[in-house]
Amino acid sequence: MATPSNDLIHALRNAATAIENGSYYAWGHHGACNCGHVLQAATKLSKEEIRKYATTGIGEWTEIAQGECDLTGLPVEMLLVKLREMGLNSNDIHHLEYLSDRDVLQFLPSGFRWLERNKREDVILYFRAMSNMLEEQMLRNELVHTSIPSLLIQA
Repeated sequence: MATPSNDLIHALRNAATAIENGSYYAWGHHGACNCGHVLQAATKLSKEEIRKYATTGIGEWTEIAQGECDLTGLPVEMLLVKLREMGLNSNDIHHLEYLSDRDVLQFLPSGFRWLERNKREDVILYFRAMSNMLEEQMLRNELVHTSIPSLLIQA
């Protein structure tokens, strides 16, 4: 499960808005697919720059993420580091590309259902559901951390 962070929440929301507003989207394009759009939103990189860096690795994002332990000095690692810094691991990257995390799908406005990985409307829904879920987790964690000292004081 992705680690909630403000950077990830903002990147997901900005990516959803960009796609909704007509930004070029192509699931088979490293810089304009699901991860590509999150990276565009989180960095100053264009889809072309992301594609150029990503193609120094092998395969699609899920395959690139699986090889993240092999530090080779390739530019694609810079992109993986950014995704990890925002709170994503290789499983999260896979789910992001395939819109397949069941916890996120439970957060869809109309409830759980399967989405299509290369359908703009579904990507937008998934990104927004994921950002809402992560934000709720962050708020819950903050409440727990602020409640603990008050519980200790009352005891």
